Amino acid sequence: MVELHRVGVEQYRLSVKLPVTVVLDNVRSEMNVGSVFRTADAFLIERIVLCGITPQPPKAEIHKTALGAEDAVDWQYYPTTLEAVDRLKQAGYIVCSVEQVHDSVSLDAFKPDPAGKLAIVMGNEVKGVSQEVVDASDYCVEIPQHGTKHSLNISCCAAIVMWHLYCQFQ
Repeated sequence: MVELHRVGVEQYRLSVKLPVTVVLDNVRSEMNVGSVFRTADAFLIERIVLCGITPQPPKAEIHKTALGAEDAVDWQYYPTTLEAVDRLKQAGYIVCSVEQVHDSVSLDAFKPDPAGKLAIVMGNEVKGVSQEVVDASDYCVEIPQHGTKHSLNISCCAAIVMWHLYCQFQ
């Protein structure tokens, strides 16, 4: 770890994080959840909010892909994503769902307020972000795609969005 200039869990917990919370809306796969934890760790995301059927640590498949990041990145659980979104809005967060909808903003054009707090909602592997959560969101962003498929795996999508936000907040 020293030669890679990596910090330990305790030092990571004390480090300054981006004012970004990632919300997982009924994500089914433990491996996808683990990947989101690992990426959140890499880009100093303040926390992950797990909602509905989204698996929670400790789980073997989460650990397999998170490689311990589930111990470093703060997380919370809410029974419904709408409850989590309501709580985040009450706490002053701008809520942005990552979904292909009418009037969504292309991710490359999305410029969050660097002084604000942002919650990014990632949806279920098949159904995406639920409509009620989309309706409750302040914005929706989508990743431009030009191939034959019009969706990305949640872990890939989350990584692209977190990288974009990391660059925006630097």
